Amino acid sequence: MATLDITGEQFASTIEANDIVLVDFWAEWCGPCKQFGPTYSSVSEKHPDVLFTKVDTEAEQQLAAEAGISSIPTLMAFREKVLVFSQPGALNAQQLEQVVDAVKALDMDEVHAHVARSQAEAEAGNQAGTTQSGPQDGSQIPGA
Repeated sequence: MATLDITGEQFASTIEANDIVLVDFWAEWCGPCKQFGPTYSSVSEKHPDVLFTKVDTEAEQQLAAEAGISSIPTLMAFREKVLVFSQPGALNAQQLEQVVDAVKALDMDEVHAHVARSQAEAEAGNQAGTTQSGPQDGSQIPGA
């Protein structure tokens, strides 16, 4: 399957409507992004069960800011609407295959339980007048 360019307006619905979504945040002027693009496209052809998307950070600056993108390329992986991987830097084909395989192999019952615990702890901390830093979306899951 070829990669799909998505906009900020399509981002949430794309994550909601698909089991596994990879997102490549890139820009036309970015050398490493241009090097990673063919690898990303090639690996996408081997995984028709995964939606490979691309977000042009120049055209979608608000989305990039909301996603906390500070370096490009940045690859994010979502599974069952949970961010399970986020890493800046271009990957080679073997590394990208490892990410895809790891995302597919996740025990999502365990991931969802971890997210629920983290959210409950954050809510308890907020009620006690303390704040908890860090994402509460599963991206902190070890090995993800």
